[in-house]
This record gives sequence, structure tokens and C-alpha cells, in this order.
Amino acid sequence: MDLPVDEWKSYILQKWSLLPKSIQVTISTAETLHDLFLHSSPLLQPEDEMFLKRLSGGYLVGKDPDASLFYREKGNQKFQAKDYMGAAVLYSKGVSHSGPSSTDISLCYANRSAALFHLGQYETCLKDIVRAQTHGYPERLQPKLLLRKAECLVTLGRPQEASQTIIDLESSFATKPTLSASQFQILQRTLCRVKVKVQEKENLPEIFPEALTKTFEGVDLREENEQIPGASSSVSLHIDPLKGRYLVATKDILPGELLVKEDAFVSVLNPGEVPLRPRGLESKWDIQVTNGDLHCHRCLRHTLAPVPCDGCSYAKYCSQECMQQAWDRYHSVECSLGALLLTLGLFCHVALRSTLLARFEDVGKVTKKLCGEMSNQGICLPESKNPVQTLKYDLGGEGDKKDKAVETPVPGCDINGKYERNYNAIFHLLPHTENHSPEHKFLCALSVSALCRQLEAAGLQAFTTDLKPTKLKAAEPPVLCAELSVWGVAMLRHMLQLQCNAQAITTIQQTGSKESLITDTRRVRLATALFPVVSLLNHSCSPNTSVSFIGTIATIRASQLIRSGQEILHCYGPHESRMGVAERRQKLRSQYFFDCDCPPCEREKQRPSAGPGRGAFRCHRCRALLQGDDVLSCSGPACMESVSRDLLVSRLQDLQRQVGAAQKHLRNGRLEVAIQLLLGCQSDVESFLSTEHSVVGEIEDALAQAYAALGDWEKSATHLQKSLQVVEVHHGPSSVEMGHELFKLAQVFFNGYTEKECIDD
Repeated sequence: MDLPVDEWKSYILQKWSLLPKSIQVTISTAETLHDLFLHSSPLLQPEDEMFLKRLSGGYLVGKDPDASLFYREKGNQKFQAKDYMGAAVLYSKGVSHSGPSSTDISLCYANRSAALFHLGQYETCLKDIVRAQTHGYPERLQPKLLLRKAECLVTLGRPQEASQTIIDLESSFATKPTLSASQFQILQRTLCRVKVKVQEKENLPEIFPEALTKTFEGVDLREENEQIPGASSSVSLHIDPLKGRYLVATKDILPGELLVKEDAFVSVLNPGEVPLRPRGLESKWDIQVTNGDLHCHRCLRHTLAPVPCDGCSYAKYCSQECMQQAWDRYHSVECSLGALLLTLGLFCHVALRSTLLARFEDVGKVTKKLCGEMSNQGICLPESKNPVQTLKYDLGGEGDKKDKAVETPVPGCDINGKYERNYNAIFHLLPHTENHSPEHKFLCALSVSALCRQLEAAGLQAFTTDLKPTKLKAAEPPVLCAELSVWGVAMLRHMLQLQCNAQAITTIQQTGSKESLITDTRRVRLATALFPVVSLLNHSCSPNTSVSFIGTIATIRASQLIRSGQEILHCYGPHESRMGVAERRQKLRSQYFFDCDCPPCEREKQRPSAGPGRGAFRCHRCRALLQGDDVLSCSGPACMESVSRDLLVSRLQDLQRQVGAAQKHLRNGRLEVAIQLLLGCQSDVESFLSTEHSVVGEIEDALAQAYAALGDWEKSATHLQKSLQVVEVHHGPSSVEMGHELFKLAQVFFNGYTEKECIDD
């Protein structure tokens, strides 16, 4: 979650309500972030810190050999049931809770290698075998591991290495006979089989599997912009008194053209619903799978074989290299703070990591900039010996459409007008201090204060000019180079910035049964990040770009023809195909502090009664639109029907519950029961809902899944095509959602052997 846990929020809000009015006024009217932090921080009392410590204690982020054993045994159960994916994840949890160079971690690595072998991930299996051996895998179990290694090498087409492994294995049998007679016979039979495979592979060329993701990672900008690193030469940076900074096309841009490719300055993996330690229960470990179990905490790459931090069970990485880079740049500070950061939320975590990354730039310059916060009314200027052209402009462009005009250099640019993709650019994103509520600012200030005090109490001298890479196990504590309160102000600034400037990194996640022939997907939030260049794009409810992510890299492409001189626009979330104008404007106003005046909003404002609406109720007699407030009347010229809105809303809620029950039957394999329930819902829908209602789409989609599971591809395609009509109305013909539905339809046609329709879709 972005903000602190509900218990801490409620606690601080109560504390705020009990403050004397004079103190509330002082904090509410603070003119600078330094003043806000200065007046709020002393109010954090020892009892407040104790309450926060109790909350943090509910998260298990340390090493625990009992947890390692628990997860290994659960993984063994999954393995025996041939659920190798589930087994690999549970073994990974066991690895994370094991201490380095322990028998526990070696056993978990070895078991995970077996699961990976059955999943066909032979290269990764080999890496886990090496890890198991490095951490002291028991000598008596080594033959099994070496045999698995030989089988991997044979399958990968590396017969010479496999032959050497077999020689080592036979030598081990001869010198250290640690196996029983029956075990020895089983291994000998397997060994003979592997030898035959080696001989068959001897004369074949070696095979090196290719990484498919490289195809996409290698796509670069045709010509990079000289003034905006990470952006195409087809765009330029402009400033306007109302819009703030924004990007404009310098030539006609065709659909699909890559406009921005940018690595995040900072990103933090969204942990998902991390369970608190159950109170009063014997088992305190949870087998729930979260983002943190499946993705690298630095580069966000998906992995079934993460490498854990040596000091905590929370941080996991796709490789030793990623782990070392994270340790050198920020995790050496964050490692002991895992539980506190989970309690204080993602925004506080991103704020801390942003300031830690600032150390890798000119720290003296950064510190001076931060100190400037105290004397420049909240606006800090980059150091420069040369005059910089200044102009009147709004500090918007990162979600703000109208603000107080002030005279200042172009934020985020150097003295030559080049936009900097560094901490300077991050620092100049607007915190919108004046727009946040006093209660929210107080919550953020006390959360940052608690984090600073924990840093101080732990002796973590986090901010230093001596930033040479260190070995993970022998990192020297850096020397404090600035007042911690100065960095506290910086963290507070970042925490307030994030509401308007944070970018959700998303990924496509497969849903449904893994046995299903039809793949369904959904978009999920993977991480929260700050992108200096992406933040330059203003919002439109009907944008001319689309954004996608590969790990921490954002790519923005034109989704339609953009003429020279047109602004490059991005959607902040509220899209015209997903929300009505009133809902969109309310959301943008509450989160981004501006009233949207994009063309779709203006058109819809001028046509308040146009169209029946996608969630409209219909007359059960003549199917005409029902209109009104508490009592709805039929709009048909010859129909006098009327009905209570509350009655129709109650019917809709009951229908949604039935659809949910049918979907549960579908997930549990009770197909006939699900179909009968869905057909009943379908009949009920026709009596009072529009054919474009979202529930209609859900029913048709579920029926399509049910018939596909039964192998009735023709009926499945019929219902999926009806679902497509609803999706197109709600999301548009060129939407990502439409693409997902068309892909499902192509799978139905493919499985039904209708090749022409499959290709056409």
C-alpha cells in the first residue's frame, strides 16, 4: 500500500485531533517543507515510536531456521503432488529464511533445483546446484545432485561437461560409498541412462538457449533527443504558464513510433498483501505468493529462483549481481528496516531510497540544494556560476494544471537547457504542499521523523560521500555527511511528490487454471517508480500514447497519428473508456489537484444527457431507457412503466453475487453447475439491464470459458464475441483490454481448428 498501514494512520489522525489549535494552525500554515518538518518532528513522542514498533513487529522479515524447515516441508508436499511451480516458490521462501552457509539453505537450493529440472529450466537448475554445493550441501546427498547436473548438461547439449560430471560421480561412488545398496542400484540405473544420452549427444553441436526478453529489451530510440536523454528527437520540451513543462511533436509521428525509453530513477517493488504475524495461532508463516516472491527487488525481472539477501528474508534478487548492486546503492541501509518500511508504506520507502540514491551524485551540491530548501521558500535552485534565463511559468506539468506563477529557472535542466535524468530532475518534481490536507502532511512528516529516528538509533550513517562499492559481508559503515534533519526534509518532499508524480509499473499476469487451454490475463501493479522524462507528460482522458514496461524500463509509443506541433499526452488513470466525465474529473481533482479540460471532458460536459449510458437500466416491457432519480420512468413514447431505483440496484447486486458464485464453480471445475447458473443470470439481465452493461460482458466471458473447458469451441466463440462487443463499448476498439479479448478469441478458434478466423483475429 502507498501510505502507512491503517492502524498508524488512525493513530496519527487521533494525535492530530488532540493537538492544541495553535499548533494545528502553525503546521497547517507552514510556508516551507523545512518549517513543516521542524514543527512536526518534535511532536513524535517515545510512546508513538513504541506503538509503531509494535505494529512493525507483526512483519516477519528476519532469518528463521524454523520457517526454512516449514517452507521446505510444504514444498516437498507440492513436489510430491507434481505441482513443481508451487514447490519452487515454497523452496524459495525456505531459501529466504535460511542463514548463509547453513545446511538449511543448501537443502532448499537442492530441492528447488529438482523442481526447476521438472519445469524444464535447466540453466537455472544448474545454478541452484552450484549454490547448494557452495553452501555446504551434505556429502551423503551429493550423488543425487551430481546426477541431476549431468542430466541438465545432456539436455542442454553439453555432453563433454556431462561426461566429466559422470566421471566425478563414479569417483565419488568409489571413494565414499555413502549410499545403501538399494539407493546405489537406483542411481546406477539412472546413471546408465544418462550415459546413453551423453553418447547420443556426443557428435551434436552445443546448444545455447536464447533469452526471449532480449528481443524487446534491445529496441532503442531511432534518434535520441540531444536535450532530453531518453526521449526521441521527434519531441521537444516546452513551458507554459498554465500547463507547466510538457512535450510537443516536432514532426508528424506515426502510430507505434517509440517516443520515450527511460529507466526509472528509483523504483520499489510493490510487496502485495504481506501478511502480518497471526496472533494466538501456532503457525506464523504464510504460504501466500506475492510479487516479492516472484520478482527481483532491484530490476523487477520475473524469477522462480531468487537469491536472498544474507541479512533479511524480505529482499530477493534475480542474481548475485543484482543483489550486490542493491546492497551497494541502498539495501545496506534498508536491510534492517524492512518491517518498518512495510508498516510506513511504499511512498515512504520510495522517499528513503530516492535520498539514498542522491548520494551517488555530487553530494556536496545535493546537500547545499537541500539546505537551500530552508531559505528559498521551498524552491531550491541548481548551483550555477552562469546566469540562467528565467521566465514566468507554472510549476505544473507533473499533474498540476494551474498553480502560482513564480520566477525560476527551468526546473530539472542544467545551465545549457539540457534536461537532466538525475536527482536534480527528481528534486524539482512538485510536492504540491499547499494542496495536501494538514492531516496528510502531518502523517507524512511524523512517518518520516520516525524513519529518521530509527536510522539514528540503529547507527546507520546513511548519507556519505565515500561511496566506493563494498563487499556484501564486509561493508564499512559510511560517515554521516549532513544533518539527518536535512535529509528528513528531502524525504518529506519526496513523499508528498509521489501522490502526483509516482508511476505505477505494471505487468500482465496470467489468471485462471494452469490446465486451461484458454489463457486469461489481467494487468497488475508491480512497483512504484519515479521517471524524470515520463513525468513531463501531461494528462488526457483520451491520450495519444500508450505506456508499457520491461522491468524498470518504461517505453512510451504513439498510439495514433500525432501531427507536428501537437502535445504528447499520457493518461494518469482515469480514461474516457472506463469512467464517466464526473467520476474522472473528481478523481483527477482529488489526486492530482486540477480540473481536467481535455477534449473528451469538454465534449461530455457540453452533452450531459447524451447517450443512454453503459450502466443504464432498461424497461422490462419495451426495453427503452429508464430515466429519473429515486423513481425511474420509461422513456418509451407509449409506455407508462415506472420502478424504484433502489429495487433495481438491489436486483443488480443480487445478479452480481450469482455471477460471482458461477465464476467460483467455474474455477473449481463444476462446469455444468456454472453454465446453468450463468444462463439463468443471462435471462435475468435481459429484463432490466442494457446489453452494454459490464455484467453482460462478465456473463458472456464466463460462459465462453465454461464451454471452452468442455471443448465446445463453437459455443465458446459465440459467447466470447458477445463479450467483445461489451469490451469495445467500454474500452474502445484499440484498447489493451480489446487486445486481450481478441487474443482469447484467437485461442478459441485455434483450438477449434478454424484457422482462417484465428489468423484474422
